[in-house]
Amino acid sequence: MRRKARHKLEALLAPADVKVGGDRPWDIQVYNDEFCARVLSEGSMGLGESYMDGWWDCAKLDDFFYRILRAGLHDKSKPWIEVFRALKGRLVNLQRPSRAYQIGQHHYDMGNTLFKCMLDRRLIYSCGYWENATSLDEAQEAKLDLVCRKLRLQPGMRILDIGCGWGGTAKFIAEKYQAEVVGITVSEAQTRFGKELCRGYAVDIRLQDYRSLRGKFDRVLSIGMFEHVGYKNYVSFMHKVKTCLKDDGLFLLHTIGGNRSVFHVDPWIQRYIFPNSMLPSSRQICSAIKGLFVFEDWNNFGANPVKTVI
Repeated sequence: MRRKARHKLEALLAPADVKVGGDRPWDIQVYNDEFCARVLSEGSMGLGESYMDGWWDCAKLDDFFYRILRAGLHDKSKPWIEVFRALKGRLVNLQRPSRAYQIGQHHYDMGNTLFKCMLDRRLIYSCGYWENATSLDEAQEAKLDLVCRKLRLQPGMRILDIGCGWGGTAKFIAEKYQAEVVGITVSEAQTRFGKELCRGYAVDIRLQDYRSLRGKFDRVLSIGMFEHVGYKNYVSFMHKVKTCLKDDGLFLLHTIGGNRSVFHVDPWIQRYIFPNSMLPSSRQICSAIKGLFVFEDWNNFGANPVKTVI
């Protein structure tokens, strides 16, 4: 049975040019005989958890995942449990208001020490803009500057930051543009940190879900938060932004996007990284803004996320 499972996994990996026990950096080394059967029966969850358990390794994980994703292997072998999860994602609103604060508690409330080690000095948790930057701090400041220029910010404006994180963007806007900023997050740790960071500035950091927002703003921005909205809520999110924006206002959305429309998250990411998250496609975004907004600009950062995390 183990030999049969290994042959089946090797055949599955062949189109991606990945070998079990090969000597190239993207080939995998297996240390447990149950590995192949586990991956075949559990899919991405089995692959991720078996790695955590020390059952296999790879010298260059980024090359390995690039190859299997490029070959579309995640679509060619789906165990029945993943079919059930996909059906659940279609039927259930995993990002409904009663679950809004789960991502904050699971991920962003882990403690700020980790994020201080991996992020720039402003704790901006989204990709930087590396066109002329040579460091992470420079790339994130360039991104914030680009965002502000696109929004045509002016002193005295009232700005809404949906998904404000630790308050770095809000402070940048208040400091550089003398604008008033309201920032909302679903993380208690981010709220406490942001309030302290922005002390003395015209910034109000709130623990709040976007659906309970009230008031009018000259500009609305959302950086790296739309990934937590979920496809069932894309239209209602855009409606909420529209109601919060003045008639002559501008809205800027910065998000990681997918090449195809999806309706559920990868199960391993769901459990261990970002519960209830989902990458929107351009089609889903365009559909959600129909009748509400007019596109003035679309900027694809391309490989900038890779430079940011490396």
